[in-house]
Amino acid sequence: MTFASFKNARIVRSGWLDEGGRRLDCNPYMSGALEARETLRNLSVRKDELGTLTAGYAGGIYNGPIFKRNYVESPENGVPFISSGTMLQADLSSLPLLRRKDAESSRLSYLRLKPGMIMISCSGTIGRMCYVRPDMEGVWSSQDVLKVAPDPGLVPPGYLYAFLSGRFGVPLVVSGTYGAIIQHIEPEHIADLPVPRFGSEFEERIHCKVEEAGRRLANFQGLLEEATSRLFSSAGVPNPSPAEWREDKRDTGFTVSSANLEPLRAWNHSQRVRRIVDTIEAGDFSVLGNVIDLDWIRWRVMFKRIDADQENGIEVLSQKPLFHLFPEGRWISRKYLLNHSPRYVVPDRTIIVAKQGTLGEDELFCRCEFITGERALNRAYTDHCMRIVARPEEIEPGYLFAFLRSNTGFRILRGLAEGSKQQDLHWRTVPEISIPRLPAIDETEIADMVYRAYADRNLAVDLMTEATRAVESKILVGE
Repeated sequence: MTFASFKNARIVRSGWLDEGGRRLDCNPYMSGALEARETLRNLSVRKDELGTLTAGYAGGIYNGPIFKRNYVESPENGVPFISSGTMLQADLSSLPLLRRKDAESSRLSYLRLKPGMIMISCSGTIGRMCYVRPDMEGVWSSQDVLKVAPDPGLVPPGYLYAFLSGRFGVPLVVSGTYGAIIQHIEPEHIADLPVPRFGSEFEERIHCKVEEAGRRLANFQGLLEEATSRLFSSAGVPNPSPAEWREDKRDTGFTVSSANLEPLRAWNHSQRVRRIVDTIEAGDFSVLGNVIDLDWIRWRVMFKRIDADQENGIEVLSQKPLFHLFPEGRWISRKYLLNHSPRYVVPDRTIIVAKQGTLGEDELFCRCEFITGERALNRAYTDHCMRIVARPEEIEPGYLFAFLRSNTGFRILRGLAEGSKQQDLHWRTVPEISIPRLPAIDETEIADMVYRAYADRNLAVDLMTEATRAVESKILVGE
């Protein structure tokens, strides 16, 4: 029997049909799960079922009930809420808040995350994983996230994550997928998944790498928030939280008098934004266009998607994966793309802004990312990503990012949005943004926090990658 899926085809052995429960859909056979299971079966080491290594609510593998999500804006009344999409992001500072009364009820209290848990997306796109790091303590997760709570007395949590997130774990998780339009997996589909055991010394070494990565990511988050907080407290400029922004009623009705009123849309004349800008301009400030390379912000060249293998291609990121800890892009012909324009690849310490989207509060439109480190610089970025390249002799890139990533930066950028349904940022208006300035020593110290944050983040990714590859290598060697 031959299954064909898109451009791929695979011969399926008749014996595999019995293992797959006589299912005649592609999932169990195209995922690589049967090959992975056979490889693990041939290992001489002990294998434990996943369900025997977990503990806690429902045996330690569970998702949650379907429930109405009542969001709030005040941290006093809400708890950070993570979904199967937002769990992939590196910076968790803009998570929505679920009403605390609901979250702490007996019906949902067990959805609170604890460090060392493993989150697996179990609805829609299946099998994406995230290790719960220390700064996720007190975050609640959605019913679309499967929680795996390892028993530390039975298996090191970091080792279990490294196995499950690797080339042998993911296919086994995905193979249990069911559903037509919306795909799902349930706890019972992975409870019998075989976990190879390689001895406490090896497993503890892998666990330590993953744990260190978690600590580095928590430090990354803390440094970013400290950098932005220090900038605004030193400059005396407001950085309104979502609750404070909503409580400000200046935009419910106002008049604007001008001989040159452009554009003719109330959104672009927000009095809440105007109040912040007036505060910035009352002190020392620079106009963005005077401290950046304008050629980069003006650049926008659309391109044809010519797919290529990794040997001849370059990974291209669009807006959504740009913010992921482990972004997955599309591999496009390197020769074609860079001949088309070399500016798809950006210089070190570029600030990228998601420049197209709609105005939902939790959407990525006008959010910023900082591009640094070998991995990020070896990728290309689509024309939907606005490039802001600071001139270091005029302003520290890290300092500028600490401002643009803030709530204030987000609101000012959104105040420049143009379009009807699909909003866009235009290169002629973004350079008009006013940037608060501090003494050079303060700006350097704030920038250094950002650079150290991203050094921690990049090291964390390296550590997690090393841990996963070490487990994969151990399985392939067959020890």
